[in-house]
Amino acid sequence: MSKFKKKSQSSQDIPTAALPDIIFMLLFFFMVTTVIREDEILVEQSLPAAEDITKLERKSLVSYLYVGQPKEAKFGTEPLVQANDAFIRMDELILWVTQERDKLDEVDKNQMTVSLKVDKETKMGIVSDVQQELREANALKIMYNTPQLVKDDI
Repeated sequence: MSKFKKKSQSSQDIPTAALPDIIFMLLFFFMVTTVIREDEILVEQSLPAAEDITKLERKSLVSYLYVGQPKEAKFGTEPLVQANDAFIRMDELILWVTQERDKLDEVDKNQMTVSLKVDKETKMGIVSDVQQELREANALKIMYNTPQLVKDDI
């Protein structure tokens, strides 16, 4: 007779009881730490207020153009046009519209809207030039972003 007993065979299964907890912990971590990317505004933005405004239903069809004086002095003091995160020239607007239109689904391409966020100190000349370039690019849906005018502001 032997003095030592033979150990029973251990289970070969990997314990998975804590796996759902780990997955939910990772999911919550990414939900809390993820930031939705927004454009970095490089121009002054003091928008004029308006009384009669309409809220958009599908913001996914909107592309934004910012017009105003640059915040940094190295870009000068003349108003510039910003698309996405960079300044663009007037002759590049048609290319930008084409690229933005290509990002949309085939069904929604005709419903693309260009939103202009124009600083209230900006001269109308550059805004008129932007409108002409958008017309040449066949981007005919244009809207102007503005906050709601509160009656106390009058």
